[in-house]
Amino acid sequence: MSEGRRTVRVGGWLGVYVIAYLVFLYLPVLLIPLFSFNNSIQAAFPLQGFTLQWYATLFGNSALSGALLNSLVIGAVAATGATLCGITVSYMDLYGSSPHAVTISAIARLPILIPGVIVGISLLILINLIGLGPSRIAIVLGHILVALPTTVVIMRSRFAAIPKTIREAALDLGASDWTTFRRVMLPLSLPAIVSAFMLAFLISFDEFIVVFFLAGTEPTLPLYI
Repeated sequence: MSEGRRTVRVGGWLGVYVIAYLVFLYLPVLLIPLFSFNNSIQAAFPLQGFTLQWYATLFGNSALSGALLNSLVIGAVAATGATLCGITVSYMDLYGSSPHAVTISAIARLPILIPGVIVGISLLILINLIGLGPSRIAIVLGHILVALPTTVVIMRSRFAAIPKTIREAALDLGASDWTTFRRVMLPLSLPAIVSAFMLAFLISFDEFIVVFFLAGTEPTLPLYI
């Protein structure tokens, strides 16, 4: 009986700790929209009043709104590319017949271990060598590289969690590898695909170091700020 009370007590304190941790982590993020309506330059309490002037300034500044649009477009394209690459690399790692699939999967996860400055300088050298130069395309390619490890980790974990007997049953019933992948594995992995896309988009939208080296005349929002 005492052991059960102790377990309940520990579980209760654990719940309090988790709630306090989430509040500490996300409360500052939730305050940002609130301060955006504050009629004061400084983001501090007490609030001075309600205003929409900051949004009017945002949309009235062509350079700032252009940088925001660049971030949104680049983020969407880079997240799509990183997610598609992550799906392909992860699936071939677990179910592919190529002996190089494991090596490619390991290489795809390496950028997460390399400092952003080194990645940015390396990409700048590469795009100059191929004649592309700093541009929006170069930023997209750089963001795909930066976000790829995250998508590979997420998709590989999801594919590994799906029982192999499901895929084997589809193949035994006459489905081809492509049909099994498209009609069985992808629908079962849809939540992970959405999660990988969202995280890749957030990584791209927030990325500064790589953009600093690859941006041309069209900066993203973090670089402009």
